[in-house]
Amino acid sequence: MDSTSGRASAPDPNSGEPGPSAGSSSVSASLPQQQQPEGSSPPAPPSRYESQKRRDWNTFLQYLKNHKPPLTLARCSGAHVIEFLKYLDQFGKTKVHITGCPYFGHQNPPAPCSCPLKQAWGSLDALIGRLRAAYEENGGRPESNPFGARAVRIYLREVREGQSKARGIPYEKKKRKRSNVAVAAVNVSVEGAGGGSTSGGGEGSGDADSSAAASSAAATTTV
Repeated sequence: MDSTSGRASAPDPNSGEPGPSAGSSSVSASLPQQQQPEGSSPPAPPSRYESQKRRDWNTFLQYLKNHKPPLTLARCSGAHVIEFLKYLDQFGKTKVHITGCPYFGHQNPPAPCSCPLKQAWGSLDALIGRLRAAYEENGGRPESNPFGARAVRIYLREVREGQSKARGIPYEKKKRKRSNVAVAAVNVSVEGAGGGSTSGGGEGSGDADSSAAASSAAATTTV
């Protein structure tokens, strides 16, 4: 009786058939290469604006959760947004002088005072812009966006005017200036064609848009 009949026969090295261990190792070694195809690049990190917008949105949702009584996003109105902006004043770093302060209206007061610190108007205005965009990006309808409510716009305008008087800093929008480049180009072309006559020069239609962008003070709006 053959002594090797009760044991599995070893693969013949000359038959060209690999053993079980060799086959399993080759399959396992090929798995990582299939999961990560060649030429793939990691996703680009979000921009600073997108990261700040996400933090602001999460902060507002946490505020609604901690509200007494708790509020849902569907029941949030412009009045709740104004309440949230007033809540953020406790984290502000901008000195806003009250009416009875001797430095009321002084842009650079010579000495400190006990007036409260609040959120600057520019920070609140930029914050509302980010939250308004985040609301619609998360499924909200534009017509029901509480951050675009008329009451919120009125509140921001009152904050801007109040801080302008208290801090002595005018918040005036830059006026649109008419560009004179087109006028000069027309005059030059007429002079070249008519021997120096400038009677046919008309006004140009290109208006230069002013760059009135609000400062995104991310540090002062982070709760």
